[in-house]
Amino acid sequence: MTRDNLLSRISIDPNICFGKPCIRGHRIWVSLILDYLAGGETIDEILAAYPSIEREDILACIAYGAEVTNQRTSFTKGN
Repeated sequence: MTRDNLLSRISIDPNICFGKPCIRGHRIWVSLILDYLAGGETIDEILAAYPSIEREDILACIAYGAEVTNQRTSFTKGN
């Protein structure tokens, strides 16, 4: 699955979850999934806790986090 395909699984809608990035079709914040991963949860553990999402959704959260970090890093390098 390409990066663009993964990122298409993330949605940002100001009317849903206060405009926070979420897994498309769900009210599960990207930051929540990233927090679980940072805390040591495995992908399989997250999938067991949220059976309505797929492995690719978790990978999409990681890709989104990387994308945001790359944008901020590029922005701050000039300062």
